[in-house]
Amino acid sequence: MKKCLSLLLAALMLAAVLTGCGGNPSTEETDTPADTGTEQAAQTNWSVSSVTGTGTELKFRTGGDQGTYYGFGSVLAQAITTNGNGTKVTAVVSNGSQDNIEQMQMNVAQLGFVQSDVMSYAYNGERLFEGFPYADFSTVAALYMEQVQIVTCDPDIKSVADLEGKTVSIGASGSGVYYNALDILAAYDLTEDDINAQYQDFGASADALQDGKIDAAFVVAGAPTVAITTLATAKDTYLVGLDDEHIAKLQESSPYYEEYIIPEGTYEGVPETKTVAVVATVIARDDVSEDDVYNICYTIFENMDNLAHDKAGELDVEFASGVTAVPYHAGAAKYFAEKGFDVPTK
Repeated sequence: MKKCLSLLLAALMLAAVLTGCGGNPSTEETDTPADTGTEQAAQTNWSVSSVTGTGTELKFRTGGDQGTYYGFGSVLAQAITTNGNGTKVTAVVSNGSQDNIEQMQMNVAQLGFVQSDVMSYAYNGERLFEGFPYADFSTVAALYMEQVQIVTCDPDIKSVADLEGKTVSIGASGSGVYYNALDILAAYDLTEDDINAQYQDFGASADALQDGKIDAAFVVAGAPTVAITTLATAKDTYLVGLDDEHIAKLQESSPYYEEYIIPEGTYEGVPETKTVAVVATVIARDDVSEDDVYNICYTIFENMDNLAHDKAGELDVEFASGVTAVPYHAGAAKYFAEKGFDVPTK
């Protein structure tokens, strides 16, 4: 009998150990440590909306874990969950703008970070979404500019024209970065066939640059970007700038690009660089509660100084309300109206 009890106890202990050593979650399910249990008390010195949220968990698809979307998105999700008066948001690692929209279409996620150009493609059924428009989403807010950063460790690559014949990462095939790369190459009369194209995300591109496996990479994200910051601390790194003539040519065919100066010191040893940028925008499914979307906007813009991320310094209510490509969600429109800005809705 004692032998049987001993064997049973041993089996139970082994089961407990195996349970505690479960594998890591997949990228698809990597969440921020936002509260998923009882409601947390709002933090001191935070302004809290008087509107009560639904308490329904809203999945917020962001981007890769070395990109700005995930870093800033995690900060926003935690802030909203803690201080959003019942609105619950969980940030999830993703493959970026197109993936976020597709997952929202399937209701795997209810919120997403997207580039403004990709958002327009989806809404109008163009490029990435040619023949398959998806319009059951609305704008929540424009948050900041995300720069097209052409990164290299080769000091002889000084212009986009110098990329001809080089091995260049241009983002995942069909991604927003991919189309940004094609647009910029075209402004310099180059095509995908004129380079040895590689299709890598930010982290893989930075690793390949450090290992000398590629000559340059296109990264579209808010600067500073973790992958580039890490690379610049390990190896001499350069940003390839765009000149006025080619920026003007680019804007003729793609007016959603805006000229942008990346300041000196953004990355170690990298001087001021002229490039272009698109807008990082948060969108929501149309069926997300008006109260929850209102609380998302309220928590972000009434507490900008409390958000612990570099991009929080770029938040601006007027800029946030300036999207014209896709109408705003009713909850966002309610918030912006209170701040004196009328925005288009469906």
